[in-house]
Amino acid sequence: MVLNADYMIWYVLTIALSLVGMFVSNRLQSKFKTYSMMGLRSNLSGKEVAESMLNYYGIHDVRVQESQGFLSDHYNPLDKTVNLSPEVYRGRSVASAAVAAHECGHAVQHDTAYAFLQLRSKIVPVVKIASTAQQFLLLAAFMLANTFPSLLLITIFTFAITTIFSIITLPVEFDASKRALVWINQQGVVSGQEYVGAKDALTWAGLTYLAQALSSLVMLLYLVLRYVGINRD
Repeated sequence: MVLNADYMIWYVLTIALSLVGMFVSNRLQSKFKTYSMMGLRSNLSGKEVAESMLNYYGIHDVRVQESQGFLSDHYNPLDKTVNLSPEVYRGRSVASAAVAAHECGHAVQHDTAYAFLQLRSKIVPVVKIASTAQQFLLLAAFMLANTFPSLLLITIFTFAITTIFSIITLPVEFDASKRALVWINQQGVVSGQEYVGAKDALTWAGLTYLAQALSSLVMLLYLVLRYVGINRD
């Protein structure tokens, strides 16, 4: 009965957290589509915004290139590239300007040795291993937790690593958005309601990372309580 109750709590918790993540993700996509239809008075493309921002900060060793996939935008510190999805790279909208500037915000972080970005980059290899291990450990840990509590402890350790990574990611993303908004506003890339839209889009983008961090933290706390409960029994 205890095992069944634990499964039920885990199942409900997983569904609840998944629904929250889906809501935030769908909301972000909706916001992006809305602001993709809001043109810029400056009429700059995402590529032009990115290149202008990099030049402003004196960063000349970072390439801006087009990548594939919807909202696949990211900065790669390994090869120093700002990768923009087709909608952002070619777009001349509030959304494309905001996203392009945000990714360049990461390039500025890299160039200025922003502490949280450096820390996140250093633990990426460990996080990849922990994430892969979780896929195999989680179900096995619940099925065999009473017999092999050490298996649950290992699962907790992997979740602790990915949770820490999610928490470290928050200041990295929020800082990149802050840098982006300040720059596009000061340089006249956006104005008036365009700035309001850019801020709204980046706020929802940040909330996706917050939702991921909270989901990971809640699951970690549950696993810890489950392990404590087993050892008390």
